Amino acid sequence: MLQIDEHSVESSGAREKHNLGRAYEPYREHGRDFTAAQRVSNSVRHSKRIGYGCAHVVPFPIGCIDRLKNYPTHARRFVTWRTPLGQTKNVSHPPKMMHLMTWLMGNSYHAAGWRHGLAWERTTMRLDVLVEVAKMAEQAKMDALFIADGNAVRNMDKIGLFEANTPSARPAVFDPVTLMAAISQHTEHIGLVSTASTTYESPWSVARRYASLDHLSNGRAAWNVVTGSNPGDSQNFGLEHHPNREERYARAEEFVEACTALWNSWEPDAFVERKDTGQYLDSSKVRTADYKGEHLSVKGPLNVARSPQGRPVLFHAGQSEGGRRLAARHADCIFAAAANVEAAREFTTDLKRRRAELGGDPDQLRIIVSVAIYLGRTEDESTALYHELNALIDPGLGVDFLAKAVSEDLSGYPIDGPMPDLAGPVVGGNSIRGQLDAIAKAEHLTIRQLYERVVPSVGNAALIGTATQVADVMEEWFRTGACDGFVLGASINPFTLRLIRDELVPELQRRGLFRTDYTGSTLREHLGLRTTA
Repeated sequence: MLQIDEHSVESSGAREKHNLGRAYEPYREHGRDFTAAQRVSNSVRHSKRIGYGCAHVVPFPIGCIDRLKNYPTHARRFVTWRTPLGQTKNVSHPPKMMHLMTWLMGNSYHAAGWRHGLAWERTTMRLDVLVEVAKMAEQAKMDALFIADGNAVRNMDKIGLFEANTPSARPAVFDPVTLMAAISQHTEHIGLVSTASTTYESPWSVARRYASLDHLSNGRAAWNVVTGSNPGDSQNFGLEHHPNREERYARAEEFVEACTALWNSWEPDAFVERKDTGQYLDSSKVRTADYKGEHLSVKGPLNVARSPQGRPVLFHAGQSEGGRRLAARHADCIFAAAANVEAAREFTTDLKRRRAELGGDPDQLRIIVSVAIYLGRTEDESTALYHELNALIDPGLGVDFLAKAVSEDLSGYPIDGPMPDLAGPVVGGNSIRGQLDAIAKAEHLTIRQLYERVVPSVGNAALIGTATQVADVMEEWFRTGACDGFVLGASINPFTLRLIRDELVPELQRRGLFRTDYTGSTLREHLGLRTTA
């Protein structure tokens, strides 16, 4: 059994307690009062405040965002494209703009966010809720919405975690492409990024679905290419075992190549539809794919006309060596996680170097970092919100959440004892496991201390502060080449997403970092990517 010692809970002081009760007075949009949590998470003892009023940063192992220690807001006016008054310079070519995305989810990004008084009451299978998320993101002029996905209901072996419904469990969700097709009819500009597995799908069906979505959305579709890290997925496809990493990535390489060949079946002007001559299509402008690989083969042609973007935009999130190879060869955009600015810059430099070595254009590759957002009108409000949400996580649930993240049974270990050694590989995801293991060893973290870092951000970075403070951190990462943009995880939906739209995005726009309106109609145009020939 898991040994949980009695652990006293620290108070964050009289000032924070006073602010908790009134922190969200202006945001009572749901007809009910905000009730503060009765305790504050122990993670307060592991957080720190550094520097010039920048965003409160908790040192998360995956994607920890450093504070701008020597980069105060008042000293940032030398930055290119900003005058001392924060106005855009009159230059001959436009400045590079940050790219912003958010998750298309009614549930909140924090594992306990759905329990908060500022969250939606019910979100299960609620298209109307997801449409509202999409519209808020489009009002903020974001590049795209993102849906993660899997091929199994997870966490059923841990009843407490399963019943608490962490964001990654997905016990009841729409098919991603079907949902994006519906969302496309309620939006006009925002991109639609959804996930499909190369391990348990066929190239024909994936190519057809995403080409169809690209037409339905008038050029806003994107496919997040995943190999699948959940071993339980295999049992839903008649397989006894989940393929190993090498097999999955070898198949993924061929899968993307096969889809690309199918998307190239038709020339853009193949369907002439000439009523006077009776010619519906030009047969000289269609070709079969005839793709044959070691793992896959497909004849073609695809029975969907060439998509508005040439082909849908391709995303990938692999951090491993195999994932980096796949991304460098095929991806337009890469989801990234990094421990600090230097690690993010190393990742970005490595991927763009690999792209150049393969003969591709590194400037046509976008690196997008995932972050959790905890916004408030004041620093005290944002910090109170963060601790309040953490206080809703029972220690046993936190340990189960961590155990799933690292693919390791943590029962039998004392919660305030050291993490066990995680050096050995496992079937499934190893990148997160390895990074968490390295952080736990370097900082001598206990199981409790590690889950208190992982749970609030779903294993990614957390930015805690006012819009100005959070924008400071984002700007530093962007300006120094650590990334091209961010996926913003709203800690509480819809509360945090409204603050992102109404406060954070306007602050980024004021600094000349983000668009004030859409200038293109396709996702490729939003991302500054060329339409494929």
